[in-house]
Amino acid sequence: MATQQRVMTMAFTANSTTDEVLAGIDLHGKTAVVTGASGGLGAETARALASKGATVVLVARDQGKLQQQVDAIKAATGNAAVSLELMDLADLDSVRAAASKIASQHPAINILVNNAGLMACPLARTSRGFESQFGVNHLGHFLFTTLLIPNLQAAAPARVIALSSGGHKIANVDLEDPNWEHREYDKWQAYGAAKTANALFARGLNDRFAGITANAVHPGVIMTDLARHLVKEDFAFMSMEGLKVKSVEQGAATSVWAATSPELEGKGGLYLEDGHIGKEVSPEERLYGYLPYALDKDRADKLWVLSEQLVA
Repeated sequence: MATQQRVMTMAFTANSTTDEVLAGIDLHGKTAVVTGASGGLGAETARALASKGATVVLVARDQGKLQQQVDAIKAATGNAAVSLELMDLADLDSVRAAASKIASQHPAINILVNNAGLMACPLARTSRGFESQFGVNHLGHFLFTTLLIPNLQAAAPARVIALSSGGHKIANVDLEDPNWEHREYDKWQAYGAAKTANALFARGLNDRFAGITANAVHPGVIMTDLARHLVKEDFAFMSMEGLKVKSVEQGAATSVWAATSPELEGKGGLYLEDGHIGKEVSPEERLYGYLPYALDKDRADKLWVLSEQLVA
């Protein structure tokens, strides 16, 4: 009991790491699913959860990279209950197949971390014609998560973490033209809209299903493969904004905290950053907090209805 109390009252910061936020946490008997786990934040999130005894399913589209991570995590943690599942979020048939396999193998899922995503990439479209950032970051995860609702409810109280970003401040999601069919494409506006959609999805999910809490997480700025589409001017812009670059262990810490902290038991529909609950801020504040539209209930409900129509 003393250990749990220490965990609940500990204050974390942007410098806190995954291992630090998991101090005193025991995840034996818990099952976690992590998307985008073939490297970067997803792989570190999976490793951290496995290190505390959780059964962990790593999900991504590259089998070779996934297998390397599974082998590395087993070796580092001594946890044999680590496996992989292939899924391409840009292909809804692939999403359905992966969700079906995971659901059959793991009847109860305690933690789902929707970590995978694209960032500021050139205009591309998924197999269904969705703009790739909206299609992969939001719609793929929307379908994947909703297909796993029975498994999450079977583990109640279960937690879903949606990786958003401070980049949501760049743009609200355009519910009339989410796939950029009637506007000139802008990669950063599209990224901001997709990250707003991630936060709104967490709000919408949290409002709908008993036994499941869902929160949006801003991990911070981390130089992973997510940044592969960025050019010199993009990095200069981020430097000008004063954004601090985190290590992977620091970047994954808030996702892990969101997934495990006793402090967040029963709390959902929130925006989390740097190991704490974020605050609503004005548009002039660029370095922390969230803008009101990112957690707006009406917008979340409208996006939910639209997403159901698009993935159907």
